[in-house]
Amino acid sequence: MTMPGSLAILELGHHPYRATHALQRRIAERRIRRELDRDVLILVEHEPTVTLGRGTRATSLPLPVTELARRGLTVAEVERGGDVTWHGPGQLVGYPVLDLARYRPDLHWYLRQVEEALIRAVARLGIAGEQRPGYTGVWTGGRKLASIGVHVRQWVTTHGFALNLVNELTPFDLIVPCGIPGVQMTSVARELELAGRPRDRAALWTEAVAAVAESFGQVFGLAPERAGLEDLLPEGTEAARQAL
Repeated sequence: MTMPGSLAILELGHHPYRATHALQRRIAERRIRRELDRDVLILVEHEPTVTLGRGTRATSLPLPVTELARRGLTVAEVERGGDVTWHGPGQLVGYPVLDLARYRPDLHWYLRQVEEALIRAVARLGIAGEQRPGYTGVWTGGRKLASIGVHVRQWVTTHGFALNLVNELTPFDLIVPCGIPGVQMTSVARELELAGRPRDRAALWTEAVAAVAESFGQVFGLAPERAGLEDLLPEGTEAARQAL
C-alpha cells in the first residue's frame, strides 16, 4: 500500500501581510530547488490589507490607494492573478506552496481543486459551498464566501485563498471585491447566523483551521502534519525568527 506524502501545515496566527508574503516566497524557492521535500499550507490572519493582483482595474478601486493607506490599510501590489481583494482580522487566509508537477501541471485544474477543498471544509462547518461558472472562488446562496488568487513559478504555487470566517464584511465596501460589480460578500459566521445556528467565534475558527487542513489533504492525497518554521527553513530556528 502506498502511503500518502505529507502536507506541512504552518499556522502563523495573526501575522503581517508583507512578512508572510516574503516567507511564502522563500519556502516556494526551496520547493522549486527540491531542497524541501514536501508541500506546505500556510494558514494565517492578517491586519487590514488590500492586495492588488495583476488583473486589478481602476474601476475596482473607488478610493485611491493613498486614501486607503491614510485609513490605516496596508496596500500591496502582488504577482498573483486576479483583481483587488481585502484581508483582515477574522478572515482565514491560506497560502498553499504545492509542486503541481507532482499532480497535474494545469492552473485551471488547480483552481478547481482549491475550490473543492474549500467547499469540503465549509461543509464540515455547516455551510453548503458551491462553484459559480465563469468565476473563481467559493459561493453560497449567490453570495461570495471565499476568494482565490494564485501565482505559479516552475509549477510551484504561491498566494492562495481568503475564506471569510468571522470577519466584518463592511471593509469590502472600500473596494469592488475581485472586480465583480454588485457582488455580495458573506462569511461563515454570517451564514450560520442567518440559518439560526450561530457559533462561538473562537470555536468556529479552531474548527475551520482543522477542516481546511484536512480538506486540502483529502483533495491532494496528502497527510496533513503540523510543522514549524524550523522544519521548513534550512538554517533552523534563527533563520525562522529572521524570516518573521
